[in-house]
Amino acid sequence: MRWKLRQAAPERVHSLAGELRTLPYVSAHPALAETLARLLVLRGIDFAEAARAFLSPALAHLHSPYLMTGLKAAIERLEMAIERKERVLIFGDYDVDGTAAVVILKTAVELAGGSAEFHVPHRIREGYDLRGDLIERAAAAGIRLVVTVDAGTRAFAAAESARRTGVDLIITDHHLPGQDGLPQAYAVVNPNQAGCGYPCKSLCAAGIALKLAQALLEKRLAHRDQSQLLLSFMKIAAIATVADAVPLVGENRVIASLGLDALRAAVNPGLKALLEVAELAGRPLRSGEVAFRIAPRINAAGRMDVARDVIDLFAVKDAAKAQEIAERLDQLNHQRQEEERRILDAIEQRLTELPVLREAFALVIDGDGWHRGVIGITAKRIVDRYRRPTLVVAADGEEAHGSGRSIPGFHLLNALESCSELFTRYGGHAQAVGFSLPSARVPELRARFDQYARAHLSAVDFEPVVEIDAELELAEITPELFRLIGMLEPFGTGNPEPVFRTTARLIAPPKLLKQRHVRLKLGPDAEENAGQGWRRSLTYSAMGWRLAEATAEAKLLAGDILNLAFTIDCNQHPEFGGLELAVRDFERAVAAKGARSGT
Repeated sequence: MRWKLRQAAPERVHSLAGELRTLPYVSAHPALAETLARLLVLRGIDFAEAARAFLSPALAHLHSPYLMTGLKAAIERLEMAIERKERVLIFGDYDVDGTAAVVILKTAVELAGGSAEFHVPHRIREGYDLRGDLIERAAAAGIRLVVTVDAGTRAFAAAESARRTGVDLIITDHHLPGQDGLPQAYAVVNPNQAGCGYPCKSLCAAGIALKLAQALLEKRLAHRDQSQLLLSFMKIAAIATVADAVPLVGENRVIASLGLDALRAAVNPGLKALLEVAELAGRPLRSGEVAFRIAPRINAAGRMDVARDVIDLFAVKDAAKAQEIAERLDQLNHQRQEEERRILDAIEQRLTELPVLREAFALVIDGDGWHRGVIGITAKRIVDRYRRPTLVVAADGEEAHGSGRSIPGFHLLNALESCSELFTRYGGHAQAVGFSLPSARVPELRARFDQYARAHLSAVDFEPVVEIDAELELAEITPELFRLIGMLEPFGTGNPEPVFRTTARLIAPPKLLKQRHVRLKLGPDAEENAGQGWRRSLTYSAMGWRLAEATAEAKLLAGDILNLAFTIDCNQHPEFGGLELAVRDFERAVAAKGARSGT
């Protein structure tokens, strides 16, 4: 693993630090101003006004919804439907983002006095995106307005069905348009469409649904407290924003920050039940907890069964019924984990038996009988492990369905565009895609995908990199610094958790935990100790997550001097909790006397 110290212009850091010392928390700890300023400058924030907005997100920082192309026409048509008492059908994708967007828009239409139905497709039986047969069934049932969320940008056939049957189609989506442009619809609300000047291009589908809700409720419920209405929707939008891994900067940061904060006071029975089964009720939430404990339970419905359970969860008023649905989602998540392990084991065996696969610049791995609901997350696991763009394909007779994930710097959708004739359908964005194709074309896809990767990647792109924000001495790692870092949350894409480098002495041999992790006890190295008086006795606890094998191979001994790349965490355990280092990587700087050098 390669370490890279990120560079920040010293004059910008120093100038911003002077401005930051006027902030309440920083003024009480002025020595921390330089560190905070450096972290902000590294995130592209080098002016005081931008820093204050970043550190204190507020509803006032939201953009006007009407800056988004197509939104005005969409709101006018929704208002017309409400006035005419027309039934509105909302069509959404089956993942966290899609179902959250359905919940937001359906609730907003109903609060505004309208009637909204919804349809979330079954992943296996119907597949991804809006289809013409659904439009035709809606038209036959008397529906004259269909609104998509998290879908529709490439639904040309469905749009033609809508035109032919007299159904007004409003497409709201965030996926990238293809070479053929956009379908002909009543309105298209997508910040990524050509000519749209909306400032935040990276909103997820739930974020776009939030903007529709914001505009609709401002017009229809002007007498209500708009801030309270927005915050109620932001709780759901924040979950989707974190889960969909969109950059947590700009408007996305406002949505995520205010929404996660509001989740502490959740009143919706379904939301409360979900937080309880995830063991997160009643306390501040961090983005990682949403990504790894809440989002998988919501996603499990669409992956393993029927995603409408999620919409039902947030619509139900009875606490007992909400608890029942939340527990069902929890059980589905366990089933998802088991199926994921089964597929991962099969892929690992394939890679072991066929070393030539590991030499590829990009992986296409297919299998019969693999559950289509988990191949996307399986692709992510393979990318994390082998650092290669990966497509995982589930073959079902003559038809195959795939999902892909990428590495930084490799645009996955562009890769599929380069061999678009192979697919019956495909879509997505730079880091994630979905597609269908005849099973017979999978070998050609494997060859073409690898060929494209070899033209756009080099060996250095496969090497994991730890980007270091700043170098610290152990004595600088304090509760005050930890609280200051907390001002930068929520962390995620575009705003990574700060990673630091330090040098420390290993006081005792690593302690193995659950065969995968290690606990380290650290102290200042000999040079850092010199002249520090009481600081000689300082010790720090560190967790090396999934570093058991690496520490065993390095044969670490007490007294070894280590260079550490780490984040700062706080262990909540009642007995041995407190500040601790979460080690990302390590290297031996100086071996203890008689110790063997690391590998």
